[in-house]
Formats: sequence, C-alpha cells, structure tokens
Amino acid sequence: MATLETDTSATLRKQTPRRILGSIGLYLTVAVVSLVTIFPVYWMMISAFQPSKYIMHFPPPLLPQELTFYQFAELFGERPVALWLRNSFLIATMTMLLCMALSVLGAYALSSLRWTGRNLFGLFLLITQMLPEILILIPLFVIYRRLNMLNSLLSLALIDAAFILPICIWILKGVFDNVPPEVLDASVVDGCTELGALWRIVLPLSAPGLAAVAVVAFFFAWNEYLYAGIMLSSGQYMPASVGLSTLKAIAQTPVEQYMAAGLVFSVLPVAFYLSMQRYIVSGLTAGAVKG
Repeated sequence: MATLETDTSATLRKQTPRRILGSIGLYLTVAVVSLVTIFPVYWMMISAFQPSKYIMHFPPPLLPQELTFYQFAELFGERPVALWLRNSFLIATMTMLLCMALSVLGAYALSSLRWTGRNLFGLFLLITQMLPEILILIPLFVIYRRLNMLNSLLSLALIDAAFILPICIWILKGVFDNVPPEVLDASVVDGCTELGALWRIVLPLSAPGLAAVAVVAFFFAWNEYLYAGIMLSSGQYMPASVGLSTLKAIAQTPVEQYMAAGLVFSVLPVAFYLSMQRYIVSGLTAGAVKG
C-alpha cells in the first residue's frame, strides 16, 4: 500500500506546469478538430427536419426551432429516391463481392506464392492508383458503347471494382502476410492444395481483413459519381450519387430537400460501417507490425 501511494505521489510530482499546459492544448486541439468535423453532419441533420425559413435565416439558429417531415414527403413523392438507393445498393454490393473474390486470389498470390516478377507486379498495382480516373474515361466509354454495355449496373460495378481492387489486394496482402507459414506448410503436408489451404486455413484467419475490404469497396462504389454519371444515362439505372445532383434547380434550389436527401443517402453506408467497425481497425492495420 505504501509503495502504491509513493508511486502515485511521484507521478503527480512529474506533472510539471509545462506538461499540464501541453495536455490542455492537446485536448483543446482535439475538441476543436472534432467540432469542425462533426458540425457539418449536425447541420445537415437539423436542416433536414426544419422548414426552409429557418435554414435561410441569418444568422441561422444553431438549435432546431421547429421539426417537420414534409421535406422527406416531398423528396420521396416527387423524386424516385427509392430507385436511386436501390441502384446504388446493387452497384456497391456487386463491387464489394467482386473485390472480395478477386482480391483474395490476388493477395494470396502476392503473399504466399513464389513466382518471377511478384514484387514488380505488386509495385505495378500501386502505380495504377496514380492514374487519374478521368484520364481513361473517354476510352472506356467508347469500348463500353461498342460492346453495348452502357446503362448496366453490372458494367459500372466492373469499373468500380477495377479502380479499387489494387487497394483491396494490398490490404489483404498485409493480412495474409501475418498468417504463420508453418501453418500453411502443415496444411500442404496434410494433403491440402494451394486453394485448399487458402479456403480452409487463410480465409478463416483473415476475417478482419475481408471486412475491411468489404467496407472500402462498398464505400467507393456507393460514393462514385464520375463514371456513374457517364455510363448510366438512363434514369432507370441512375444511382443516388447522380440522382442527388438533379435536385438543383435554375430558379431556386430546395436546400431542405438537399439536406434530407443527403441524410437518407448517408444512412445505409453508416449503418453498414457500424456493423463492421469492430473488424475494420484490425483489418486495415494488419501487417503494419510483424509478429
């Protein structure tokens, strides 16, 4: 007991005024950054449930003055928001499944197999991320038009998967690198093939990495706008990321509908993220520290 009190007193004595001021400054900086980050989300939420007279008032009230749901009624009554959300969900889901399937094979080939040019190929995957998406927009559009693949949700999912796949492969490669090679060698001795070891050994040990890949691919496809606006010209296949831009009018832009649409557009990915968040940190940081 005396030892514990002595250690506590020594710790308190070490808290010099400079350290205390440094801690206070750190906490204040974190608080300000958090406030700046959270405030736009807060403003969108209260604006989605307030009449426009409060949104356009100067200075605007920081606390909700009146709650109403007419913005959502008008939004879903006048616009095919449900169709937009359905299309976005299908595109994001197909992109996620494609990336999970292809990145597993690519990451396993880079992590566990030994073949000539492996490191060069991995470097090439990273270099592809330096290529601006708009640079190949016209060639891809011409190819898709000649193949009659425009106005197809699957065609857009293929493009989204191609852009985000290198990142997904490198995320999973870091996870697969942490699988002990002795376990793989033992599975081969027991009669497993390479694909058998991948399916029975590697994948069950890599659930956090798969969850991270799923979230990254889903969010990328959900938010993608450039190719969605070019490849899907038919209103029947319009995703929510493109549909939201049609709310803007020449004479008057319905700000309250914009806020309500932004809130609706954010609900599904946020819910998906919250359901997967316990896996994300461990999946994204796997491979950062070697055991």
